[in-house]
Amino acid sequence: MPETVIEVRGVSKFYGDFTAVDNVTFDVYRGEIFSMLGPNGAGKTSTIRMILDILKPDEGSIQVFGAPFSEKTKERIGYLPEERGLYKNVPVIELLTYLAALKGMKPAAARRKAEALLEEFGMTANRKSKVKELSKGMSQKIQFISTILHEPDLIIVDEPFSGLDPVNTEMIKQLIFRMRARGTTIVMSIHQMNQVEEMADRLIMINKGKRVLYGPVDVVRDQYAENAVIVQGEGHWEALPGVTEVIREENGRGAKLKLAAVYTPNQLMAYLASDERYKVRSYALAVPSLNDIFIRVAGENPEPTPEAVR
Repeated sequence: MPETVIEVRGVSKFYGDFTAVDNVTFDVYRGEIFSMLGPNGAGKTSTIRMILDILKPDEGSIQVFGAPFSEKTKERIGYLPEERGLYKNVPVIELLTYLAALKGMKPAAARRKAEALLEEFGMTANRKSKVKELSKGMSQKIQFISTILHEPDLIIVDEPFSGLDPVNTEMIKQLIFRMRARGTTIVMSIHQMNQVEEMADRLIMINKGKRVLYGPVDVVRDQYAENAVIVQGEGHWEALPGVTEVIREENGRGAKLKLAAVYTPNQLMAYLASDERYKVRSYALAVPSLNDIFIRVAGENPEPTPEAVR
């Protein structure tokens, strides 16, 4: 059984008559990338703030590292909020050293680590620049460095790739993968479904305050798989037994074959293998993307929620 880093049990949060988080339960395990999904106003940020003890839950309980949140817990966590905030008039190297010291690092060690990360991020030349002199992308990199500088056991990041170009996005992704390999736990609140599919081990989706999806990414996708296959090759697909509809791809390279409920993809594959009239180059289950699932579950027009509650 994996070690549980975050344990959320039956948590609810109310703002007056509005229910922002409604009886949500989930676990986050050591050394995994865990993604929190949901439309704006779903309750993700309120949940994160309760995990970090910024807000208190009105119902339920939360444990981090096997115990209720305490001052000592803060030193083991790195948090990158969606609303970025850095001291604008302080030189970068001094700012990073100060923020790491707040997390328990000795100043000399913090400075050495900051210098190394600035070099890795290609920002050594900016080490003495004030934050207000940096571009948005540079400020975002400094914010991320400050989040990981003290080598936390748990990192919680809200839209970590916002404002970054593809090169710097890839740099941070690879750094996150390396941290996971070392046993660091990463919780990401993110809207880019392709990034979730590529990076996350497990996910939770919250919609209108309730948990609506939860589990390993591949398992969640398989739960929404159609009784259909994607094929590329040559043949008269409409004539195949069990095929009820053929939807050809716009590029003409493949087609989705929808199957009758009593007919399985394995049966169709066996038939294709036995019939020389069909030349199959590729064959795969029609598994939807997370973006398709997100739209199906959340709806394209979710009910409006108070702007300040997310």
